[in-house]
Amino acid sequence: MGTLHIVPIIGTMQKAISSHDYRRLVEWLKHARLAHGWSMRELASKIDEPHSFVQKVEWMERRLDVYEFVQYCRALEIDPHEALDFFD
Repeated sequence: MGTLHIVPIIGTMQKAISSHDYRRLVEWLKHARLAHGWSMRELASKIDEPHSFVQKVEWMERRLDVYEFVQYCRALEIDPHEALDFFD
């Protein structure tokens, strides 16, 4: 049967897409897009993605991985390092 291993319960990690900080981060990105006066389609074109990609990110239906996040920031002409303040 095997050996029984007891695993301590430390707590569960909150999924990034449902966290308050991640929501604030997405709002920051959306605000930057709107400050440029760009539609979702215009931003999507700049990052070479379909407009549904931007829509799903802004509607919290899809989360950005690190590489996508950096590309998103570069397209919006914002420093991705500033986002770290959302996760204090």
